[in-house]
Amino acid sequence: MTNHDSQRPASERHVPVLLDRCVNLLAPGIERANAEGRRAIVVDCTLGMGGHSEAILQRFENLHLIGLDRDEQAHELAGARLRPFEDRIDLVHAVYDEIADVVSDLGFPGVDGVLFDLGVSSLQLDERERGFAYSYDAPLDMRMDTSVGPTAEDLVNDLERDELLRIIRQWGEEKFAGRISTAIVEAREQSRIVTTAQLVEVIRSVVPAAAARNHGHPAKRTFQALRIAVNEELDVLERAIPASMGALNLGGRVVVMSYHSLEDKITKRHFVQGSTSSAPPGFPVELEEHKAEFKVLTKGTEKPSEAEIAENSRAASARLRAVERVLKRS
Repeated sequence: MTNHDSQRPASERHVPVLLDRCVNLLAPGIERANAEGRRAIVVDCTLGMGGHSEAILQRFENLHLIGLDRDEQAHELAGARLRPFEDRIDLVHAVYDEIADVVSDLGFPGVDGVLFDLGVSSLQLDERERGFAYSYDAPLDMRMDTSVGPTAEDLVNDLERDELLRIIRQWGEEKFAGRISTAIVEAREQSRIVTTAQLVEVIRSVVPAAAARNHGHPAKRTFQALRIAVNEELDVLERAIPASMGALNLGGRVVVMSYHSLEDKITKRHFVQGSTSSAPPGFPVELEEHKAEFKVLTKGTEKPSEAEIAENSRAASARLRAVERVLKRS
């Protein structure tokens, strides 16, 4: 059963996180393309319900936008929202580590801006039957692309206990991973775990009440870990961040919003590597081939304001980083 929220247009259902800050960070790359007499190309790697894309297209009239998403439902909703701009957009069903191939296939030599809004989208959380949310009873699915791959139900019922433990500990950063993985294995011996409510009940049975009071819903971290595993999110991100940086024209920018420390660490590492000189320590002169190709634009991570969090509670954990290409070797 689809909840009534899914009948509303995307513009009413979705408040984009850090919208103005993201657009402002992308703006100089777009303006540089215009100054050079080129039509700016921006890639929204996480199209979702199209909120960020809509704002970019509204602000910059001479701009072409490529929207990527692996979620077919996102394409349907964002496509309707962005219909007024249909002559300036290409919406592509793809995972964002495919950015280089997509840009090349569309015939563009490079891009002037890339935006990532990582993690689970408002669309996926709001569609109860998708199984992303621990607060609704639904089939245990969690696939961003429902046309491929194993579901969370498959992982929970089929993985060995040690592999479940690794996933929950590593990707959920859950200190009760041992108890939870053991409880899952014991529960599935009685009957297959097929719904979110069943899984939540198993987790609740072994996580101390005091821990839940201090750290939020007891299933939060396990659900995060399973979602990351089902969608291979961190492996994809490891490929996507350097691929997006490599696709930039001179002056182009990559803006990344992440929502947990694992995503942010990957982003930070690639940004730092790209913005660090390769000159040997103590080398008297920095040669051209040693110069960094990128410059970090954000001081640490930027966080949403209290007003933004009040408007959209899902913004609370958002962390923003951005980088600019300052050198392009031929």
